[in-house]
Amino acid sequence: MNTGNIYKGSCFCGAVQFTVSGEPAAMGYCHCESCRHWSASPVNAFTLWKAGAVQVTQGADNIDTYNKTTQSYRKWCKTCGGHIFTEHPGWGLTDVYAASIPEFPFHADIHVNYQETVLRIKDGLPKMKDLPKEMGGSGVSVPE
Repeated sequence: MNTGNIYKGSCFCGAVQFTVSGEPAAMGYCHCESCRHWSASPVNAFTLWKAGAVQVTQGADNIDTYNKTTQSYRKWCKTCGGHIFTEHPGWGLTDVYAASIPEFPFHADIHVNYQETVLRIKDGLPKMKDLPKEMGGSGVSVPE
């Protein structure tokens, strides 16, 4: 497990609880159709954590999984349906939804999959057409 700051998170009802520790590998906003539909919002705030930084501390048996693709294993609470996180095994990262870790100081660095946006956000952050090259994307930036 990473050392440093530890933040507590949970599903909507609290049946599933977890911690994230250390610092995330990245933070930002995803505008892809899958994230928008999954989060039921026009944009999804993400925090990406390396393996071992996310620890389920309660209710592991109450977590279910859905994977639309082999890149994303979306996790939610079987009691309340609250979304918890998405594992990305190909990247060795777990996306913990920023809203599920309320005391974590979220500061976005980037917008990804901005070509799919339905909500233009003028915040001066870089806007990637899809994903950065190191994550298998084109690495192409697009205007706000």
